[in-house]
Amino acid sequence: MPVSLPPALERSLDLLRCPTCRTRHLHPDRGALRCPAGHTFDIARHGYVGLLTGTRATSGDDAAMVQARERFLSTGTYAPIRKAVAHLAAGSVSEQATILDIGCGTGYYLAGVLDQLPGARGLGLDTSVRALRSAARAHERAAAVTWDVFRPLPLADGVADVVLDVFAPRNPAEFRRVLRPTGRLIVVRPTGRHLAELRGRLPAMVTIDPAKEQRLHRALDPFVEAAVTEQVEYSATLTGRDALDLVAMTPSARHVSRADLNDGGLLPGQVTVSVLVTAYRPR
Repeated sequence: MPVSLPPALERSLDLLRCPTCRTRHLHPDRGALRCPAGHTFDIARHGYVGLLTGTRATSGDDAAMVQARERFLSTGTYAPIRKAVAHLAAGSVSEQATILDIGCGTGYYLAGVLDQLPGARGLGLDTSVRALRSAARAHERAAAVTWDVFRPLPLADGVADVVLDVFAPRNPAEFRRVLRPTGRLIVVRPTGRHLAELRGRLPAMVTIDPAKEQRLHRALDPFVEAAVTEQVEYSATLTGRDALDLVAMTPSARHVSRADLNDGGLLPGQVTVSVLVTAYRPR
């Protein structure tokens, strides 16, 4: 039995273009999206559409990482980050805006922005089909598709009022291409103090490159310029479960041994959350 077209996905069809032949139009056809040339992309029963073809990226979150992320985000520990993202997004566009979330994960930050913009629509892109199951139901006005940020985005030019990039890889040239001239790119990245207590206890965790800001500036500067930056920094109390999930939801989970995680004495009960949230305008 064909899967019905989710309403949020139907409202986003004008944004999409066929990733195979680059034709702008995709239309629903018996549980799939099809372009005029006949390329077909299935709509999963979980509500997202699979646009990513060929060799898949290997870095997408697996089921355990997504479950850990959902549990951790549900505690509200990162709510101040989501609030800052939503504030910068809502303050720069109309309520009828189109919001893209690149590397959207479970859709937590996209949903936070849509809550602040009652007439807006959202589209999340991620390589992880497990995460997209959550993203497709994160908000009634959010659609979700599989995609790899390092490939040309399956989107028409100049369709986005806001592009979100929260703890995700970046493709500056493509971000600029899909942004409207009046749009905003919002990038969230950690400072060197972010989760320092946790990284101090678990040396195998992925470290934060001290030159990260310089590299970010060099990559983005040809395409966008910073309009405003907010620093979000606070101390967060963690239960043992929270600390485990915080490690397990990140790429560090692949580097930290199970023995380390099982040793409760290694995990701190309090961590510093420290990120920079910048809104960029197109050049």
